[in-house]
Amino acid sequence: MAATETPAPPAPAEVPAAVATSPAGGLAAGWTAAPRPLRILLLTHAFNSLAQRLFVALRAAGHQVSVELDIADSVTEEAVALAAPDLVLAPFLKRRIPDAVWSRHLCLVVHPGPPGDRGPSALDWALLQQRRQWGVTVLQATADFDAGPVWAWAPFTLRADATKASLYRHEVVAAAVQAVADALARVVPGQRTPAPPARPLPAPPSPGGWQPLVTQAQRRIDWAQHDAATVLRLVRSADGAPGAVATLFGEVARLYDAHPATSDEAACAWARAGAPGQAVARRGPALLLTCAGGGALWIGQVRRGSAGADGLKLPATLAFAEPGAALSDWPVPLLRAPARDGWDELLYAEFGPPRGRVGWLEFDFHNGALGERACARLLAALRFARGRDTRVLVLAGGADFFCNGIHLHEIEAAAARPGDSAAEASLRAIEAIDDVALALITLTDRLTVSALRGNAGAGGCFLALAADQVWAHGGVVLNPHYRNMGNLHGSEYWTYLLPQRIGAEAAQRLVRGRLPMGADEARRAGLVDAVLGAQREAFEPQAAAAALALAAAPDWAAQVQAKQARRAADEVARPLAAYRADELAQMRRNFFGFDASYHVARHHFVHRKPHAWTPRHLATHRR
Repeated sequence: MAATETPAPPAPAEVPAAVATSPAGGLAAGWTAAPRPLRILLLTHAFNSLAQRLFVALRAAGHQVSVELDIADSVTEEAVALAAPDLVLAPFLKRRIPDAVWSRHLCLVVHPGPPGDRGPSALDWALLQQRRQWGVTVLQATADFDAGPVWAWAPFTLRADATKASLYRHEVVAAAVQAVADALARVVPGQRTPAPPARPLPAPPSPGGWQPLVTQAQRRIDWAQHDAATVLRLVRSADGAPGAVATLFGEVARLYDAHPATSDEAACAWARAGAPGQAVARRGPALLLTCAGGGALWIGQVRRGSAGADGLKLPATLAFAEPGAALSDWPVPLLRAPARDGWDELLYAEFGPPRGRVGWLEFDFHNGALGERACARLLAALRFARGRDTRVLVLAGGADFFCNGIHLHEIEAAAARPGDSAAEASLRAIEAIDDVALALITLTDRLTVSALRGNAGAGGCFLALAADQVWAHGGVVLNPHYRNMGNLHGSEYWTYLLPQRIGAEAAQRLVRGRLPMGADEARRAGLVDAVLGAQREAFEPQAAAAALALAAAPDWAAQVQAKQARRAADEVARPLAAYRADELAQMRRNFFGFDASYHVARHHFVHRKPHAWTPRHLATHRR
């Protein structure tokens, strides 16, 4: 198959022909080109992962989609009047839809629970109650929360080890896309009652009824009473937001990103601590904390102090830098068996025959953010992988995100440090991620693949392009642009990598577009070389098989030689250092110049400031 479908230089390595590319990565099963394209207003509290995935799927099906952020009733009413939609679709709300809207227009709400479940903490309760079966419901908005007629719903199984945020990004998003497809098939333009369903709705699990907001007290960790399994469940039920409240180093904090310790780690921790709730070691971003009953957990992210959910979410070792520095570092090998050797955010594995080995490097940085520490660790991991006898290196990123670029929370924290600034920290972060991209671009003695198991945005998209091939599953959403963060210019050698793939004019249009892109659209545009499977579960084994086929290709040596020749010719034509220097000159203007747009946008992003208006590239009804 062709590596791209747009005019571009030949790809360094072709996806093995035996690996099928999904014909409909941008659509879920059941989605087809719309027989009756609808005008849809997407009303959402934030343009989050679910809203973006639906935006991509709806547009791919041929519907006209405009977005309005839920700011105030009067603003919503105005948006509906301007958009004149066939229906309003609400994937993520924190308030009721105004009476003046739902009573006059068809409004469908996406609820992350099965029929009968109601309330604002659907996923939280599902995890706290240890449900096994759950679902997503599309129902019609009425005067009562989550109580309107059900138009469609899709079930899913809760992964035993998943956090709320991970379930939302994978199972909830996939089920929502399917349920919305089923609901739209029942829409009769001009009517507010559904057509009969194409197939009977599945029987829901036992009804949950109304469940209130989970309170801080219900998720507060009591180190003296809660064992490791309980603490893990509390943290996972609150991961993403709002975090589980606990006392750490004598201070109130919210905990996220929890991972079980091995039995040996727990035994060693208790030998040192002798009491629950004590931090006894550090590893990467995380602190090892003892729990009641002799267990222990690694906690990777925290928000310090009474600010709670409004504070900065930071790696635990950075948030508590001073007490954390006094703890012992307990590293684990990059190449290891996690169940035996323990958790870490980086993991390397190898598989395949002696003359066709594949290296598989995972870097599961929280929310896909690369801070200075994370970049240094990833750079060291790439150097380790370069010393291994493999023919193909797969960069598998994280389970939820491949990468989202620089760590904005860490940069914001630098603004409060004596002798530092957000501008200086931004520049250091860009230099650090550029070093990672450079190491990958110059890894010319083997073939490289970026395997997107999760979404990618901003610098993370362009870091993926530093590999020879980019593979993704059909549920992946990319945001290949920087401008939403205060008109950032961006670096990561994108001015070298992107035009090579899609041409200079198309590259400029893409980075100025500011819209999310589904996997199929990205493949057609030339950013992705293959779409393997509809979701992550199918993608990982297919990607491993494709990597093995690439390593065993009869022309592997010729492909590597051609790659080396291209890199050498490119360096003569214009050195990589020149691309980097030009990009960083633009970035310095963003960081240190008179226009403070980047600093304002970053501050609003990390502190979750409410939106004042909907950007016009999303709200096409307001153009």
